[in-house]
Amino acid sequence: MLAEQILAGDRRALAKGITLVESTRADHSEQAVQLLAELMPHTGKSIRIGVSGAPGVGKSTFIESLGNYLTEQGHQVAVLAVDPTSAVSGGSILGDKTRMETLSVNPKAFVRPSPAGTTLGGVTRRTRESLLLCEAAGYDVIIVETVGVGQSETAVSDMTDIFLLLLSPGGGDDLQGIKRGIMELADLVLVNKADGEQASIANQTVSDYRAALHFMQARTPSWTPQVASCSALNDQGIQQAWQAIQQFKAALTDSGELETLRAQQAKAWMWAETAEALVADLKNHPEVKALVPELEQAVLTGEMPAIVAAQKLIAHYKTQ
Repeated sequence: MLAEQILAGDRRALAKGITLVESTRADHSEQAVQLLAELMPHTGKSIRIGVSGAPGVGKSTFIESLGNYLTEQGHQVAVLAVDPTSAVSGGSILGDKTRMETLSVNPKAFVRPSPAGTTLGGVTRRTRESLLLCEAAGYDVIIVETVGVGQSETAVSDMTDIFLLLLSPGGGDDLQGIKRGIMELADLVLVNKADGEQASIANQTVSDYRAALHFMQARTPSWTPQVASCSALNDQGIQQAWQAIQQFKAALTDSGELETLRAQQAKAWMWAETAEALVADLKNHPEVKALVPELEQAVLTGEMPAIVAAQKLIAHYKTQ
């Protein structure tokens, strides 16, 4: 029933489906697996865009501007926005939907903020599954906005087709601040806020990054990363950014790299799920759980190195 409603484009059913796959309850996990199995044949027809950048660079404003432009062109746009989770309280503000005031009420768009939780990499534990549900619901453009915390933002490139990096106007300091790891993954670099007094600074930043990218190896043989400027606030450069995204998809589709990329991502997803399931099974194993207090105490007092304790837990698990 839920699968049929999602396939029919029911937004409330889609939201319910995402809540289901994000749940950590065992019974919900079984239902989520069944739901995904039913919807998988109806996925894979969208362009998946990962958007990253430091806090304050204007990610939400850019996504809203791009999303509104795309819906005007007849596209159905889904935004999966990831909000940082407090390490102290465990809570999240989930403010992206509030910041995207016009896009969040656009009938051709679906905006879903989710807490990052303890997951690293700028995405949530179930962003991949949420993305597939959005595709099954008929959204042909999926935008994944990361939390924007720096170099750990690389996980989004493992679940999207194109990795878009947003930067603020600035010179050498900005160039030093963005490390090779995230720059080497970027397929499209956009210098945002290129308006008013910052227009000339933005143009210089574009030149700096174009020069810097010459020294980095492209992620794919058929695409040379591009650098351009835009002003999301004034809707400038948004059309050009979308054209670059389309060119990227066309280049990788023609070369067969897009199909290979998605296949590799699915394989990585399988092993990530396997590792997570094994760790959960190990932690919940009765005899292993009985051994944990003793080993934890030994580690806490310094009597045993953590690596030795871990090996003992795994050895005990394997013998059961």
